[in-house]
Amino acid sequence: MIICVVSAVWAGLIGRRKGSSFFIWAMIGGVVPFLGVILAVAYRYETDEVRRQCPGCGKIVPLHDALCTRCGTELDFPEVGIEPISARR
Repeated sequence: MIICVVSAVWAGLIGRRKGSSFFIWAMIGGVVPFLGVILAVAYRYETDEVRRQCPGCGKIVPLHDALCTRCGTELDFPEVGIEPISARR
């Protein structure tokens, strides 16, 4: 049980650092102890994703999204993307 809890916390912290949900990665790490931590390490950084702006409401969304999560507008592939958050640092 202790191994599951420790693995859940590690996976959650790693996932949160990469811009994802702590809770989701903690659940993955707790259910599949060592594999969950390895998956969290291998997961991509969400701050490295190219983004775009929704023409309907103006929300900045990842380039790979097909629908805006705020207003539901269907998004066409743009000619120009917005630089990733990690590129500004």
